[in-house]
Amino acid sequence: LILSPTVRLSVGQCVRTLTTSKEKEEVTKTLHTLTSYLDDGPQSTITSAQRAEFSRAHYTRTLQFLISNINADWLQLLTVAQCTELWDGLFLRGPPDQTLLALMDGISSMSSPSAGLDRLVSILERFLQSGRLTVLLWTRCQGTGLSDSPQLRETLLSRLVALPDLTANQLHHHNKTLFLPQQYYPLLARDMLTVLERTCQALRGLKDCSLTFVAQALGKACVQGHIFGVLAPHLSSCTLSDMVWQRVCWKLLENVPERWLESVLTGMVQAVNRPDALSRIMGNLVLKNKKAQFVITHKLLLLQYKYETRVLSILLGYLAQDRERRPLLIQVLRSLCQAWANPSAVRHTPLEQQLYVSRALLLCVGLLSDAELQELRSELLQCMLGGMQSHLDSSVVRVRRMGMVVGECLSSRMDVNGAKLKFEYEHDEETEELLSLMTPLSEEETELLDDRLDLPQDVKGKTVPSQAVPSQAASVAQKSGADPDSELDSDDELTPYDMSADQEMSQAAPPRYLRDCLEAFLSSEDPVRVDLSLRAIEGLVRKNTSTVSVELSKVLLHMEDRYNTVGFLSLRQAAMVALTVTDSVPVTEYLTTEFYSMNYSIRQRLDILEVLIMSAQELSQPITDKEGPSKAIQRVTMNTPLYPGDDPIHWRQVVERRIQSKTKRLSKVGSKPTPNRYAPVAGHFFFPLLRNYDRPQVTFDLLGGDHLVLGRLIHTLGLLMHLAVNAPVATQMGRALLDFVWAVRYHVDQMVRRGVLFAVCSVFLSMPSQSLLVELSDQLFETRAWLAGENTGQNNKVSLMLLYTRVETRLLYLNILDRVVSPSEFRE
Repeated sequence: LILSPTVRLSVGQCVRTLTTSKEKEEVTKTLHTLTSYLDDGPQSTITSAQRAEFSRAHYTRTLQFLISNINADWLQLLTVAQCTELWDGLFLRGPPDQTLLALMDGISSMSSPSAGLDRLVSILERFLQSGRLTVLLWTRCQGTGLSDSPQLRETLLSRLVALPDLTANQLHHHNKTLFLPQQYYPLLARDMLTVLERTCQALRGLKDCSLTFVAQALGKACVQGHIFGVLAPHLSSCTLSDMVWQRVCWKLLENVPERWLESVLTGMVQAVNRPDALSRIMGNLVLKNKKAQFVITHKLLLLQYKYETRVLSILLGYLAQDRERRPLLIQVLRSLCQAWANPSAVRHTPLEQQLYVSRALLLCVGLLSDAELQELRSELLQCMLGGMQSHLDSSVVRVRRMGMVVGECLSSRMDVNGAKLKFEYEHDEETEELLSLMTPLSEEETELLDDRLDLPQDVKGKTVPSQAVPSQAASVAQKSGADPDSELDSDDELTPYDMSADQEMSQAAPPRYLRDCLEAFLSSEDPVRVDLSLRAIEGLVRKNTSTVSVELSKVLLHMEDRYNTVGFLSLRQAAMVALTVTDSVPVTEYLTTEFYSMNYSIRQRLDILEVLIMSAQELSQPITDKEGPSKAIQRVTMNTPLYPGDDPIHWRQVVERRIQSKTKRLSKVGSKPTPNRYAPVAGHFFFPLLRNYDRPQVTFDLLGGDHLVLGRLIHTLGLLMHLAVNAPVATQMGRALLDFVWAVRYHVDQMVRRGVLFAVCSVFLSMPSQSLLVELSDQLFETRAWLAGENTGQNNKVSLMLLYTRVETRLLYLNILDRVVSPSEFRE
């Protein structure tokens, strides 16, 4: 196969242009060039050979390139109409089999949810609604599709039939209604009917067609179900008087692979309503195919017993319809007689299966002619006597009654010497049903039933949808009927609109998913797209639980203001705070680890500390009760006693309330601690920051020359300690913080010393009073001595006095100041 260099070079140039171009006109022209290879209009300059080569050798690669660049910046330059015409048109105008494979592979490979996935899902929905499945099946019937390799055909069949499963696995709760099995398989069945109609027209025009692919799709779809409810009624009505339709149906079922033939036959038998309809659709398939013969004559009658009596009647009636198939009816009768008269089967098979075999036996006997009945009289008599003996010997009442009913029916049908068996038994629904099987319907009842059952499924019970007719009278009545004399036709009194609050409308839409924001930050060169993603990411993070929180935090931490975005620092910080609040543990672990990593600037390390502080402040807010009014009403209603005497309040509580209400207090007790989201994760914020402070690096020496970062770190630790008040881990945090700041309390930098004072204040304010004496006995007195020494200086004297007073107050509160003279005596 020799490819034309013109088409190959043109497609390659288009791909390179779309990869590097940032101009809207150039992108539009390139997409028009690619679309021209799919346009076969009279004004097209592309030859049929070039179009065929593009479809055969370059179309799939073009679609794969478009899907891989679905989030590219050049696609954002196009308007909605241009995207629909050019980008979507490339998927909807080309070979449908290649389009379906490319779309399904693209949907399966994309992360959910994302804007690119939504676009592909929308194209697939339009692909199905525009009848492209019909085109796909018809091209396969004509043999004009791709090279027919077994691997490619099997892959195409899998994507075609398993589309509901593939989309549901990828889209989950966002799946489209059209992709549901209840909607998709009837659509596929209607497309198959359209293809079969075109096949009939082609045969009438003396054109050859192949139904192999349609038969394979039918067999694979029948495994899933939901298809013969639409297919069988139409086939029944179309084959009623058209021999071409009958031959097409016969050929269709003959081409079904044997691995799916059982599903096809089972679905067909349950969907049709008459034996002659099944005969017209199937023909003599039961004589040509051994698998079909086994399923019809053995498996559905003797091995399975889940079908209704109507299905048995259709199966046996189908065998009795044609003279060539009647020997199979005799064969089935002998098998049923053996199964019904077998003593072991009566003892060991379920009762439902015995009833199923009894129904089939009576239906089969009722379809025999007089000549056949005379020929099989001895076998039937032996079956009747042996089977009745086996059933009457059973201890189960239903089994004995079943044997009596079947014996009566067989004796009346054979009419042995005018003698008929008659038993006395209790009549119920089961016995009445068995007796009715020997009474054939009259011709009038049969015709009436046929007329009712021969209607297609979409015609029976069809209701005409009520169309909403627009009310023109209402619109006319709403028209303004103002007096023309009241209108002023003066241009001088026209007041301008207030446009001070107007905002500039952007052509690009803001992202709706976090993965789209991540893609824009990593690969986009469009300033508008980056700005929209930066402004939308905080809201998206707070609304949805993200699995890419750490990746987003990494990108935002290293992100630079390349496009001079307004409010860049505040937007980035708000996004990082939202990520830390919503996914605290992994994001906090990443930030605290990166704080001591190499090759970070001072600004980035300070950003990490600020994000941690703001996140901790937000998490430390009390958890408010956001229950709706209905829940509150329900709670009050449930707690309210039905009668005054049923109040469960104990008398001691009543007395305590009276005492509390009449007691006069000089001071109020502090408010009760309220739960928050910071207490469980406070250790993840605090302890990693104390991990590597004494390990100097090439670019970062915390205890050396980086005084600014050390001071901010101590302030951050103090704030984290202050926000952890009443937390279970507050005691361990206070001990660790005092050990850390004690080594730098005489630092040369004033900012560091102030940070030490703030950290010590946070420890004494946040730790429980009883824990100070137990856990920090030595530190208490050393801190008081240090504060007393520092208080003699003049720098920051007010803060030192306040802190010294706080320590003295704590010691007085613990009632140890008047008993302890020195730390050594206290330890004794």
